[in-house]
Amino acid sequence: MDDISGKIAVVTGGASGIGRGTAMALAAAGARVVVADIEQPPLDAVVAEIEGAGGTAIGVITDVSSWESVAALREACEEAFGPADIVMNNAGVAGGGAISDIELPAWEWTLGVNLWGVIYGVKAFLPSMLERGSGHIVNTASIAGHLTSVGMGAYNTTKHAVSGFTETLQQEMLQGETGVGVTCLCPGFVATNIVTSERNRPERFREGGPDLDDDQGSLGEMTSVIADAYAAQLDPAVVGEQVVEAIRENRFWLFTDDLADDMIRERHADIETRSNPGARAHLMELMFSGGDE
Repeated sequence: MDDISGKIAVVTGGASGIGRGTAMALAAAGARVVVADIEQPPLDAVVAEIEGAGGTAIGVITDVSSWESVAALREACEEAFGPADIVMNNAGVAGGGAISDIELPAWEWTLGVNLWGVIYGVKAFLPSMLERGSGHIVNTASIAGHLTSVGMGAYNTTKHAVSGFTETLQQEMLQGETGVGVTCLCPGFVATNIVTSERNRPERFREGGPDLDDDQGSLGEMTSVIADAYAAQLDPAVVGEQVVEAIRENRFWLFTDDLADDMIRERHADIETRSNPGARAHLMELMFSGGDE
């Protein structure tokens, strides 16, 4: 998609982090942007900023773990601007904890947002793209979709699934000569607030979650340290520009940096040689070391 100007773009999780950076970049490139998010105040702020810079945008409150909510997002997009040309299924939550300890509601919430949110987004917006023979879908996976750090069981599961789902989608679009492009975004360490995503966990998924009325709220001491480390990482605005360029180039794999390349190669080597994996460094160690292993 060489020219983004005038195109209609939908970005979920668009009120903060990578979603916000991409919504801003798409608007700067001339797209009319539908910003979807579950949080109203930051959603309104992003729309106001886009409009203040001369762009065109609307905000739609959306819970991507709900098919009805995503279907309503599609209807809002078509009512305001028309069928979407670009869809970025980006909304995500952290989903930490050991597999042996994660309660079922936490699994359901993490899969609901990170995986079903992507599936629902494709199900909602792909048909009109196929009818028109054009469009581009960006699904946000992660470097965690290529690695298996302990204590991230639910998150790793969803991101591996998104990578496989998105690669399958790309093959189907390619073999069908549909004219629809696909990008799998695999962010490394980006300055987002995903570490505090518990603030948005719906009540129906709340059983077994942390007590947000606790003195420390959703942030324990270690989580605060991780949140501070995340704040010093890559600017989401840079990632937004990378996404726009990937759409223009119809590029499938988009890694935001190369910090985890050695860890990914190690895992691939184990697969190629059918070797039992040994104990590996944790992804968070890589972040704190700045890539120096």
